[in-house]
Amino acid sequence: MTDANPDLPDGQAVVKQRRSFSIVWLIPLLTLCIGVWLIIKTINEQGPEITITLSTAEGIEAGKTLIKYKDVKIGMVKALKFTKDFKHVILTARLDPAAESFLHRDTRFWVVRPKLSLRGVSGLSTLVSGSYIEIDPGHGAAHYRFTALEEAPIIKSDVDGMRITLLTDKLGSLDIGSPVYYQGIQAGEVLGYELSNDKHSIFVHAFVRAPYDELVHGNSHFWNVSGIDLSVSADGLELHTTSLQSMLYGGIAFDSQAVADSPGEKPEDIVFSLFANYDEIIAKTYTRKFRFVVFFDGSVRGLSVGAPVEFKGIQVGLVTDVRLEFDSSNASFRIPVIIEIEPERIVESNVDGDVTSIQVLASLVSRGLRAQLQTGSLLTGQLYIALDMHPESPARLLAKGDKGLPEIPSIAGGFDQITTSLQSILAKLDKVQTDKIGEDLAALMHGSNALINDPSAKHLMEELHATLGSFRHVIEALDKQTEPMAENLNAALTAGRKTLDQAEITLRNINDTLDPASPLQYRVNQLSQDLSDMARAIRSFVDLLERHPNAVIFGKPQSGEQ
Repeated sequence: MTDANPDLPDGQAVVKQRRSFSIVWLIPLLTLCIGVWLIIKTINEQGPEITITLSTAEGIEAGKTLIKYKDVKIGMVKALKFTKDFKHVILTARLDPAAESFLHRDTRFWVVRPKLSLRGVSGLSTLVSGSYIEIDPGHGAAHYRFTALEEAPIIKSDVDGMRITLLTDKLGSLDIGSPVYYQGIQAGEVLGYELSNDKHSIFVHAFVRAPYDELVHGNSHFWNVSGIDLSVSADGLELHTTSLQSMLYGGIAFDSQAVADSPGEKPEDIVFSLFANYDEIIAKTYTRKFRFVVFFDGSVRGLSVGAPVEFKGIQVGLVTDVRLEFDSSNASFRIPVIIEIEPERIVESNVDGDVTSIQVLASLVSRGLRAQLQTGSLLTGQLYIALDMHPESPARLLAKGDKGLPEIPSIAGGFDQITTSLQSILAKLDKVQTDKIGEDLAALMHGSNALINDPSAKHLMEELHATLGSFRHVIEALDKQTEPMAENLNAALTAGRKTLDQAEITLRNINDTLDPASPLQYRVNQLSQDLSDMARAIRSFVDLLERHPNAVIFGKPQSGEQ
C-alpha cells in the first residue's frame, strides 16, 4: 500500500522497497550447507587414493578387484590407465581411512593370482573369487605412489628375524626362496640376489627367522648346500647333500660360533662370505702355510691342484700348483709341484720351540723325509703326495729351490717302482736269444720225431712189452706160492720158539745148581741172554710174516706201509 503524498499530483503512486530478509532464502542456504557437509564427510570417509604401477593388468578389473591385508578388504581398484609409453599400467585405488597408516615409502603391493611351480601351489582361492591385490605395510614417510612387485615377497614385514647379506663368486642353484638351514632345520629363506659393483661377485640377501636369528654372530660361517655335491678326489667319489629340498631349490647352511669370539659389529651390518662347501671353511681356518717344491720324474697324471699332502696317512697340506718346465741348458723337462704345509694341522708337543718351522722340516729332509706319489683311489685314478721317512733313500735334489722355495726330495711311487721292475724284466727278456732257443727246440722235436718213427725203436718197444709180460707171469707164480711158504715157515718158527723156551728153562735150572763164582756160571748166563735175544727176533719175524706174508720175496715193507 502507498500513502498519498501532498506534494505529488493527484493520482500518482509512490513505490517503497522492504529492507528486511526474506525467509524464503533459508531453504537454499540450508541445502547448500548440508551439501557441503556431505561432500566433506564423504571425502573424509573415502580414505586415501593411491596409484600403483603394474607391468600388466591381468585379472584386474576396475570396480571389482579388491585390495586386502591379511585377507581383509581395505580398498578397491577404481580405474586403470596406461603410462605415456604404454609399457606399464597405472592402477588407481581407493583405500579405507583406517588403511592410511599402512602407506609408507617401503610399503609393498603385489597381485595374488593362482600359481603352480616346483615350490608348490599358491593362490588357489583366486580361482573362485578372482585376483586381488595384497599389501604389506612398511615404515618411513607417508607415500601414495607405488610400484607393484612381480612376485609375492618371501618374508613379510610382520615376521620377526634378521636380514643378512652374503658375498659369493658363483650363485649356483640358489634362487629366491631357497632355504637357509641350521643343523638341518630350515631357519630362513633367500630373499634375493644382485650383482656387485665390481661385476665379479654376487650379493645374496637372506632372512633368518626368530628364534634362529639369535644363533647368527659376527663369526658365523655360511656355506652353499645346493644340489648334489659330487666330487672326485684322491679319496674317491664323494657325494654330499643336505635334503631333497636343497637338491631341488638350492640352500644355505650356517653355524653358530661362541659370542665371546664374535666381532663387535652387529650381524646385520656384516657382509658374510658364502663358501662353496664346509671343507673350504675348514681349509680357511689354517692361516699359517709353508710352501715347498717337489720334483717328480715320472708322469703326474691324476695329480691335481687341491690334492692332499699327507704325512703317515694324516693330511698336513695341499697341492697348490702343478706345471711343466723346460731346461734349455740340457734340453730336458722337469715337473715341479708346489705344495703348502699347514703347520696348524700338527699338534706341537714341544712348547719351547716351533716343531713345524721350515728349519725343522729341512732337518727332517736330511734325516730321510721324502715325497712320493700314491694312488688315493683305484676307481678314479686320483693321486696324492705322501710324505714319510725313508732314511735308506739318498736325497736327490734337482734344484736349490723354485723361486726361493725349499725342496723336498722325491722317490719313485708304488706304480713307478712296478713299472721300473717290469721294464727291467723286459730288458732282460729282450737279451735272451729267443731265435736260438727256437732253433734248438725245433732240432729237439725233429730228433724226437725221428727216434719215435725209427723201425728199430718200434722193435725195441715190442721186446720191452714182451719182457714185461714175462715178468708179470713170474710175479703171479711167486704170489701163489707165498701163502704156503709163509705157513710152513711160520710153523717152523713156532716150533723153534718152543724149543728156545725149553732151552731157556733148562739153562735157568742149570744156573740155579752152579756156583755163582764159577766161570761156567758166567757162560751159562751169557748163553741164556743170547737165547732170549734170538727168541725175541724170531717172535718179531713171525709177527712180520703174519702181517706181510710176501715179505719173504719182496722184503720188509717201507716205513708207513701196513
